Amino acid sequence: MDGVSRDSSAPVHFGPEENVVWRVPLAGPAGATPVVWGDHIFLTSARGEDLLLECISTDGKPLWTRKVDVGNRNVRGDEGNSAAPSPVTDGKHVWVFMATGMLACYDFDGNEVWKFDVEDRYGKLKIAFGMTSTPVLDGDRLYLQLIHSGGAIVLALDKATGQEIWKHRRQSDAKLECEHSYASPILYRDAQREFLLTHGADYIVAHRLEDGSEIWRCGGLNPKGRYNPTLRFVASPAWAEGIIIVPSAKNGPVLALRPDASGDITNSSEAHLWVRKKNTPDVPSPLVVDGLVYLCRENGDLICLDAATGEEVYYKRTHRQRHRASPLYADGKIYLAARDGVVTVVKAGRQFEILAQNEMGEDISSSPVVVNGRLYLRTFEALYAIE
Repeated sequence: MDGVSRDSSAPVHFGPEENVVWRVPLAGPAGATPVVWGDHIFLTSARGEDLLLECISTDGKPLWTRKVDVGNRNVRGDEGNSAAPSPVTDGKHVWVFMATGMLACYDFDGNEVWKFDVEDRYGKLKIAFGMTSTPVLDGDRLYLQLIHSGGAIVLALDKATGQEIWKHRRQSDAKLECEHSYASPILYRDAQREFLLTHGADYIVAHRLEDGSEIWRCGGLNPKGRYNPTLRFVASPAWAEGIIIVPSAKNGPVLALRPDASGDITNSSEAHLWVRKKNTPDVPSPLVVDGLVYLCRENGDLICLDAATGEEVYYKRTHRQRHRASPLYADGKIYLAARDGVVTVVKAGRQFEILAQNEMGEDISSSPVVVNGRLYLRTFEALYAIE
């Protein structure tokens, strides 16, 4: 959940005919990131009206496809669809959420364990482009944020049954489109503390895992003095021990917060490590690794900051195209996937260096994945395995 692969090897140079182990055509497009466990790969796709969960083996063999829901909707032209949330797995079961509100659990053979529509249980989702938030799986629980104009709630569900463990009504004074969030929750955990972070409706909020109650909240992401009624969060927060990086949207601020806070810390100088006020991302989530913060702007500009101080280390152009995927760190390299299928590989560290720019020739908005030295790239047409 941090955009960091622990693998010690990852390919640098590749293309449709270079270093490709296999290519499997997919049922349809989506921006969901593939999830790999053992020899199974799970990913969601939209085919016409159908919203699908696909399972492919790591040797490139399609294993099964299940229709999770119907009612796919393409949004903002070619920007996305209702198969945007990524699956999650524990090695025995896989959970999948669709932007329509359908949440389901399957075993590794594709057998349905349980399924329900969150709209039936928690009310209609009033959100312009669909509820694209990916659930968080931790232990025996599945955490979900439903932040929209119909009332924001945070849920902990029993992963085995889908039954509610707790529900927290999340308060906000956000207005209009700002009530919508397309971001995903994340877990912060270190030796001293653990909590769930939900991001949307002008605030980031830390919740106790026991009951969902609020530990702290921080605003200032949509400043009241120049309030933007169309500002909605898409990028999710990122963290490393002792620091939480909080994005906003539309060139709004990025905050670096301390995790040991309480109450409303919007105006707390002690809780803020630093603030970057402008020249910030809109869609790609931040990346924090080895004392540096990487921010990929939607135009492909890559910003590197010192995590402790927020000081700008560099601000460089990579590939001038829409960037919707979040950056991935693996083996000392940063991978940036652009919508036109160009994947830029940048050397990690304080000195900016482009190692390669690889043209796949197919649209990409899914984030790259590196597992066991193999790069998995999900395009709108296919899943690639690259070594």
